[in-house]
Parts: sequence; C-alpha cells; structure tokens
Amino acid sequence: MDELERCLRELERADVVAFGGVGFAGQVLDVTRAFDLVTERLSPSLRPRLDRLLDRGSPAGRVYAAVLLGRLDPQAGQDAWQRLAGDRSPVETFVGCLRNRTTVAEYAAARPEGEPA
Repeated sequence: MDELERCLRELERADVVAFGGVGFAGQVLDVTRAFDLVTERLSPSLRPRLDRLLDRGSPAGRVYAAVLLGRLDPQAGQDAWQRLAGDRSPVETFVGCLRNRTTVAEYAAARPEGEPA
C-alpha cells in the first residue's frame, strides 16, 4: 500500500478532527499528518476516493472529506457540507489544547466559509 492510500485509510477511520498541533505541547496527531499529506497531493484524480470517504468514512473522516473536496472543487465542497448539515453523528474535535464533542451537523454549521473549523 502506498503512502497516499495509507493516509486516506487513516482519514477514513479517524476518531478526531484536528488541523494543527493539539494539547499544551502542540502534538501533531497521525490523522493530522495524514490530512496534510493528502492535501499536498490533492488532485482531480483523487475525487472518487474523496467521494468514497464522504460516503463511508467515520464522522471525523466525513469532515475531512468535505474540507478536501472544498479545496479541490469549491462547489463539491459546498455540496458535501450541505449533505453533512443533517448528520447528527457525534464527532470529537481539537482546536489547540481544547477538545470538544459536537455533531457533524453542528460542525458544518459553525465552520468558517471555506476553512476548517
């Protein structure tokens, strides 16, 4: 399995959404590293894989999919966020040292336009 596929699988089973360092030490989680690598290699050829991530991923994985789809194609990202607006699945998030539990729908509603929340 290549590194990109390994990272996509990491996102698919993600149990937390974190886009930077977490905790007082600013530790970068494996899932954040995976997201960063996929972002670096983002291309139209990944679209089917991102669509699958949106369909089959964990709640955190679906959030990552929506962010990535939006970076690849803004309209696809908007469509993904609209779809997630009704998703009441719980999702854990990290912003700095603060861990939070919300729902995918609440996360989708609170995110700044075009940026991860």
